[in-house]
Amino acid sequence: MSPWEYVNDSTRARRWLAEKGLTEADGGGWIEAGTDDRAPGAALTANDVAHAWTRAALRDHCLDAAGRLRLGFGLLDLLDEYWVLAEIGFALADEDDPLPADAFWTGCRRRLESAEEPKALTYALWVDWFEDRATAETAFARVLGDDVDALPRAERPLLLRAEWVLRASGPVPWPVKHRVYEAAAAVPALHGALFRALLGGYHAVYGELDPGAALVLLRRLDLPPGTESLAELGAVLEAGHKNHYAAPDAWPDRSSPSGG
Repeated sequence: MSPWEYVNDSTRARRWLAEKGLTEADGGGWIEAGTDDRAPGAALTANDVAHAWTRAALRDHCLDAAGRLRLGFGLLDLLDEYWVLAEIGFALADEDDPLPADAFWTGCRRRLESAEEPKALTYALWVDWFEDRATAETAFARVLGDDVDALPRAERPLLLRAEWVLRASGPVPWPVKHRVYEAAAAVPALHGALFRALLGGYHAVYGELDPGAALVLLRRLDLPPGTESLAELGAVLEAGHKNHYAAPDAWPDRSSPSGG
């Protein structure tokens, strides 16, 4: 097994749900056991299961805090739903019996080292952790910033993690992410992700960038000819605009805003 691979906890979560009367349906979805032999089981989506059962899993008093977190990550692996991470976030902030933060960030980093974007996780990072000024600095550091010095010589696991985190980093305060962006600009494999990061920083409602510094980074990127929105982003940065919503008429009409 490669060092960046991890044991998936979905089997543990599947067994826990089975104990509660939920089984996976053929072709997707879930079936909740009926109340008696004559009652058919209710059909549930993965999102239904996440909303109905994640909090109960994270409060299972048969498990210690680390076990509850592992069960929560198992539900994430199994259901691939944002709400699982929302509930984990609530449980991390529980003053009486919080989940272990170090183990949480370790689990996030491992899941970000995936060839396919872990969309539920990157979405949670964006809307719950990076948009919140109270958590953005710590969250960004734990998923990528702490590894900034390793980026120039990064191997595939860190490159994958950097790609997904950069793409979600638009709302992170500029002073927090600038050094990481500088390091990523020196890694050609991350130029596409860094471009999306700059684009997200400009177009996101809570996006943040420094137009002058961002323009310097943008000009360092080796991107395919005709990259969509490249010229438009350069133009608004050169004009000194920080965010699309602060100057909605600055972005040329021929290109619709996109990012993230």
